[in-house]
Amino acid sequence: MPHEGSLLQATLVLLLAAVCVVPLAKRLQLGAVLGYLIAGVVIGPAALQLIHKPENVAHFSEFGVVLLLFIIGLELSPRRLWLMRKSVFGVGLAQVALSGLVIGGVAYLGFSQPWQVSVVLGLGLALSSTAFGLQILAERKQLNSSHGRLAFAILLFQDIAAIPLIALVPLLSGGMGVDDAATPSVLRILATIAAVIVGGRYLLRPVFRMVAKTGLQEVSTATALLVVLGTAWLMDAVGVSMALGAFLAGLLLADSEYRHELESQIEPFKGLLLGLFFISVGMSADVKLLVTMPLAVLGLTALLMVIKLPILALVGSALGGLDRRSALKLGIVLAAGGEFAFVIFQIAKDQQLLNTELHSTLILAITLSMAVTPLLIILLSKLLKPLPVATKAVPPEYEDIESHEPRVVIIGMGRMGQIVARILRAQRVPFVALDLSVDTIELSRSIDSMSVFYGDPLRPEILRAVDADKAEYFVLTADDPETNIKITELVSRLYPHIKFIARARSRFHVHRLLELGAKPIRETFHSSLEISRETLMGLGLSPERAEARIQRFQRHDEELLAEQHAVFNDREALIQSARDAHDELQALFDADVIEEKGV
Repeated sequence: MPHEGSLLQATLVLLLAAVCVVPLAKRLQLGAVLGYLIAGVVIGPAALQLIHKPENVAHFSEFGVVLLLFIIGLELSPRRLWLMRKSVFGVGLAQVALSGLVIGGVAYLGFSQPWQVSVVLGLGLALSSTAFGLQILAERKQLNSSHGRLAFAILLFQDIAAIPLIALVPLLSGGMGVDDAATPSVLRILATIAAVIVGGRYLLRPVFRMVAKTGLQEVSTATALLVVLGTAWLMDAVGVSMALGAFLAGLLLADSEYRHELESQIEPFKGLLLGLFFISVGMSADVKLLVTMPLAVLGLTALLMVIKLPILALVGSALGGLDRRSALKLGIVLAAGGEFAFVIFQIAKDQQLLNTELHSTLILAITLSMAVTPLLIILLSKLLKPLPVATKAVPPEYEDIESHEPRVVIIGMGRMGQIVARILRAQRVPFVALDLSVDTIELSRSIDSMSVFYGDPLRPEILRAVDADKAEYFVLTADDPETNIKITELVSRLYPHIKFIARARSRFHVHRLLELGAKPIRETFHSSLEISRETLMGLGLSPERAEARIQRFQRHDEELLAEQHAVFNDREALIQSARDAHDELQALFDADVIEEKGV
C-alpha cells in the first residue's frame, strides 16, 4: 500500500477521496458532510491505509473550524449578539446544562464512572458540532428557518462554553493546584483576550486601510489569513481554543467596513478546510471497534442521541417557541456530538481521566452520531410531509437580524450614491453599499454610519458576501461607465431576478445599458433641464411657458432616444436621426410660439 511519502502525496490522496466520494454522497442525498466522513474512513488506517497518521491531518484541518468561527463572528457583530442574548444565553445555557446533567448522571449512576469523569463526559457530549450543524442547515437552505436560527444560537453558546470547559478538565484531573497554577493561567488568558480586543478595535482597521489602498488581492488575502491564524495562535499559546480566538476576532471586525472583503477572502479556505476536517474525523475513527465491541459502540451512539434529541426538542419548544415539527428538526440536527468533544476528551485522556479504550469508543460514537444525522433528516423528511402553515411572527430578537438582508445594493458612494443612500436610509429601506475608495468609505461611515463596505462588485465572492441574491435592485452610480456595464452583465448573469437602475454618462452609454435590461438615468440630463428652465425665465419667459418648453423638449428627447435605440448599431442612421430631430424640435417650438401668440 502507498504511504504518505510527501505532503504532496497526502494532499493528492485527500483531494482524490473528496472528489470521488462526496459527489456520490450528494447524488444519494446523504449530504456532503457524510460524504467527507465516509471518504475519511476509506482512506484511513481502518480501510485502505492510504494515510497512516490521521493526527497530522487533524491538526491542520482544525483550521477549518477556526475559519468557520471567524466567519460566524464576522456575520454576527456585538449588537446582533446582544439582540440574540435570550436565545444564546437562555436556550443555549438550558440545553447544555440539561444535557450535561442527564448524560453525566447516566455515566455516574448507570456506568459507575467517577464524578470527575462523569462531569467531563456529560458536558463534553452535551456539545454539538458547529461545523456539522451549520453545514447541514446550509445544504438544506434552513439557516433562516425558525429551528435554523435557534440552532445557530445554541451552537454559538456551546462554542463559548467550550472554553471554560477545556480549562476545567486539568482541574478535575488534579494535575494542577487551583491556588498556585490556575491563577496565573487565568490572568494570562484574560490579558490575551484583552490584547485581542484592543488590537482588533484600534490596530486592525488602519492595517486593512493600508492594504486596501495597495489594490493587491494577494496582499488582502494574506492579511485576512494573518489576522485569523495569528489570533488563533495567540489564543492557543495561552491554552484557549483557537476557534474562540477566531470568533472573537471576527466579532470585533463585524462592524468594520472591510467585513465583506474579509469574508470573501476567507470563504474558499473555510470550505476546503472544513471538508478536510470531516475527512480527518472519519480517519481518526477506530472502526475496528465495531467488530470487537459493537454493542458498546452502537449502544453509546444510540444513548447519546436518545438523550440529547428530546432535551433539544423540549428546550426548543418550551424556551425557543418552536412548534413540534421545528423542535424535532432542531433535535435531530444537534443531537450528534461535536468537534470540541474531540479536543476535550483528548485533554482528558492526556490528564489520565479517560483510558485509551473509553476514549476510542467515545470518538467512534461521536463520529457515528454525525454519520447517522443526515440519514435521520432524510427519514424525517419522508415521514413528515410539508403542511401549509400560517407564517409565524418573527421573535423580537430576530427582527433586526432579518432586516439585515439588503433590498438594495448601491455600487459607488460618490455624489449620486450618497444621495440615494441617504434617501433609502431615511425611508428605513435596508441597503448595502460597495466602494473601492477607502477615503470615501471612511467619510460616509463617520458622518452617517451607513452600511458602506470596501469591496469590488466585479468579484462574485464579494456579491455573495453582501447577500446580493437577496436584493431587489442594484443601483449603479459608479463614475466609470464601463464599470457599470460590466457589473450589470455579471450580476444579471448570476442573479437574473435583480432589477438595475444605472447612472449613464452619455447617450451611447444609455443604449448599452438598455441592451442589458437596465433602466438608465442620465447623470446630467435633469440638472441640465433645470438650468435651461431657469435661463428661459431669466430671459423673460413666464414660469408656465418655461416649464412647457422644458417638458416639450423632455418628451421629444425621450421619444428620440427610443427611436435611436432601434438603430443603435447603425452609425449613419444615428447621425441622420439626430439631424432630423433638431429640425423637428425647432418646428415644434415654433408651433408652440405661434399657438401662444394666438396667430
